[in-house]
Formats: sequence, C-alpha cells, structure tokens
Amino acid sequence: MTPRTVSGTAVVAIGGNALLPDGTSPTVEVQVAAARSLATPVVALADAGWRVVVTHGNGPQVGIIKRRADLAQALDPELPTLDLDMCVADSQGGLGHILANAIAGRLRSLGRDPDRVAALITHTVVDAEDEAFGRPTKPIGAFYPEDKARELAAAHGWTVAEDAGRGWRRVVPSPRPKRVLETDAVRALSSAGHTVIAGGGGGIPVVDHGSDGCRGVEAVVDKDLTSALLAAELDAKLLVITTGVDRVAVDYGRPTQRFLDRIEPADAERLLAEGQFPAGSMGPKIRAALDFLAGGPDRQVLITSPPRLAEALAGDGGTWLGRTPILTTSVPT
Repeated sequence: MTPRTVSGTAVVAIGGNALLPDGTSPTVEVQVAAARSLATPVVALADAGWRVVVTHGNGPQVGIIKRRADLAQALDPELPTLDLDMCVADSQGGLGHILANAIAGRLRSLGRDPDRVAALITHTVVDAEDEAFGRPTKPIGAFYPEDKARELAAAHGWTVAEDAGRGWRRVVPSPRPKRVLETDAVRALSSAGHTVIAGGGGGIPVVDHGSDGCRGVEAVVDKDLTSALLAAELDAKLLVITTGVDRVAVDYGRPTQRFLDRIEPADAERLLAEGQFPAGSMGPKIRAALDFLAGGPDRQVLITSPPRLAEALAGDGGTWLGRTPILTTSVPT
C-alpha cells in the first residue's frame, strides 16, 4: 500500500443512538450492524491520511446496564449495587469491543492489517463541586410515556424529564470534563498507526483526590464535551460529531426551518445564545464544537448523521464549523 501523507489527527464522535437507533430492539446484533456501517467511513478517513480516534456515546446502553443491574438486585438483594461509573466502564468495554471488531473487519475485507485497532478504557476527571451534581440533566436509558417514567422515578428514586419531544427518560448528573487521564496513551497508540477507540460514554467519571488517587462518581459525562476536550489535548485538526440529522438547522421544526452548510464560530455563539440550539438536542454539540475551535484557527468541526458521514467528509453535506476552508478528504463511500 502506498504511504499517505498524514493530515493530522481526526476525532470522530459517534452517538450512542447511532449504535442503537430509536425504535430498534436493544440487542447486540443491532449494534453490531450499526458499527459495521460506521466502520466504512472511519477506515476511509484513515486511508485519506488521518490518524483517527473514535469516541462514542452510551446514553441508551448505560441506562440499560443500570436498569438490568437494578432489576437483578431486586430479585437477589445480595447482589451488589452497580453505580453509574461502573455502568459507564461496562458500556466502554462492550461498545469498544463492538466498534473494534467492526473496524478490524472492514480492514480485513480490504486486505489490511486488522490488528491496528485498539479500544482503550478511559477515565475523565470532573470537579467534585460541579453544580451538575445538584442538578441532573443528562438523559440515559429508554424513552417512556410520562406516566410510566414517573412510576419508575417513584419506585427507584430517579429524576426524570421530557427529552426533546421524544418521550420521558431518566436524567443524571453530567459534570463538565476537566481532563482525560489516558490522553498520552491515546496519543502513543495513534502515533503508532492504530485506530483508537477512547472516551466511551464521555469517559468513566472520576474525581481526583490527590494522594488518595481518583475515585468514581455517580454521573455520566457528555461524550461530545469529552470528545472536544480529548481532540484539543491531542491537538487534532478535525472533530466530527455524528447526530440524528444530516445538517444543523435554525428554526428547527418550524415553517422557517433552514439548514446550514457552514457556520462561523461567532455566528454559532450568537445562535446558541439566542436559543436556536436547545440544551436537550443540538446545544451540547455546538458548545463542544466551539470549545474545540477556540484552540486554534486551523481547526474544523463537522456535524452530520452517520449515513451521510462519508459524503460529508468529502465536502458534500453536513454542517462545517471553523474559520478555514472546508477540508475535503476524498473519502469514498
């Protein structure tokens, strides 16, 4: 294979719902099929000369893991409680396995070395005094009708909230990420030519207690904010955020809805302040994009849906944020 010029590091953030779409059965087979579809543009991006780091969400999966553990404990009280940090760790292992196998399978089908993929357990340091611990907002798990959600909340001590018009879900604390502990390990593996899967579910949330080490906390960190932080720590040039829509829109869902091919950072800040990007949907993605872009004028962010990822990476679709011209990568479908 002809050596390619390295374009830099690209972090590709895959949503938990991209691996387990709304309305599908929450089976391993569904997630494996989704991961195989996502592996094609990921491998193509690496073929275009990028060092690729894949991050992923876990909103549906971590809720399922926690619910399963709670039900098992109700049947057998001797079973231990599974706290959210352990649920995130569990999801990292399972989803890392699924994604690594899918990417390795794609490499194998192209006659490439399938052993150049590494899934890394990743911890994210948060502030113990973060106000998020007193104000749960991060949706996890399945969608429920309001009456069922309130019934579960009463039975299990949950906080529940309506989620962007799609139904009611459990919400948990989501503190802001401060540092990714395994950044140097990600950098070393990436520099050695591995496609790295890291930052799963926003990272296992931990608080640094100094000489006593880091301890897990009951929270889930937003994966887009962690992806932006990791991308900045790796000095990446490109952050890709996948979501449920092909492009970002203003006046979303209204007769005046308008899709945007490109947004300058200053305009994105203004639109965010105006409430165009709600906290329950596009808001965290735009906030993560702006955090990443603040680190340098040569950085870019692409927001698009998984089915349009290959075309968008080639400059045909998606919404791009940044000050420099769009990076086209000649990524095949």
